[in-house]
Amino acid sequence: MPLPTASTQVGFPAGSVQGRSAVVAVHDLGDGRYGIATAATPFHPLDHTWPDQPADTGTLTVGGAELPVVDCLTGAVGPDAGTVAVGADIPVRRGDEDWAWLVLHVVESLPAGLSAGDLLGQEADLRVDAERRAELSAAHTGCHLLALALNAALAPRWRKDPGRSDAFGNPDFDSLAMASSRMTVPTADGGSTSVDVYRLGKSLRKKGFTSDAAEGLPALADALPDIAKAVNEQLAAWVEADAAVRIEVPGPELTARRRWACDLPQGTAAIFCGGTHLHRLGELSALGTELSLSDDGTELTAVTTPRRR
Repeated sequence: MPLPTASTQVGFPAGSVQGRSAVVAVHDLGDGRYGIATAATPFHPLDHTWPDQPADTGTLTVGGAELPVVDCLTGAVGPDAGTVAVGADIPVRRGDEDWAWLVLHVVESLPAGLSAGDLLGQEADLRVDAERRAELSAAHTGCHLLALALNAALAPRWRKDPGRSDAFGNPDFDSLAMASSRMTVPTADGGSTSVDVYRLGKSLRKKGFTSDAAEGLPALADALPDIAKAVNEQLAAWVEADAAVRIEVPGPELTARRRWACDLPQGTAAIFCGGTHLHRLGELSALGTELSLSDDGTELTAVTTPRRR
């Protein structure tokens, strides 16, 4: 079966939740599941290198059958076009120009009576679960705002310039200390949250960050309630400002290096990001975070919860 040599073109950076495109590959994932790739798609797949945002789900209609899309993965086809590598099995860096990068819409079966080869070239109707997308977008936007507010609140705890600053000139604690960042899967009982874990180890101390009491500062554990208060006040002010949010897109292909940008009162902040986002902060009624330290003081966790209007 021939495999595509061009990367999937994606509409999710602009907020698209539906589209129509031809099937270009059908990959057997095992256990009866298949990954169907189309030339273009509104679906956001799980990023295999930084899986912070869960994949879109929805439906794919092809061959007269509406199929639930239960997951969405990143696949890649090498220059020999011999097979599709999926997720962690992709052997090259994300965006390698010699590879075609695909969005694989995961379905649990093919339409009755049709083989994978029968689907090639057929037009597929693609529809994303828009409510799930909106919740994940709110959480991802909240994650970036949390990063900026936390950087500002922790700025006094740096004894020297670490050599990396955010858009507002504060030491970039978020990127320097980040251990993991995950958006939770939305449920019927609530939306998505962002859970960000920061490592407060030797490497960060060498860069100049202190968790200890020093130079008039209380220990981080003692200061945490005041830090959380400052962060939440800043988040509330930004939501109230109803700042515009956009994704800056250099090209339509899946692996284009996109940037999240938000026109905050302090100025425009931009962060490289491959996820989905709100269009304006006024889409939120509230945004808040809870901060906690591990018992040994080596990890700081922020759980950030958006509330959509």
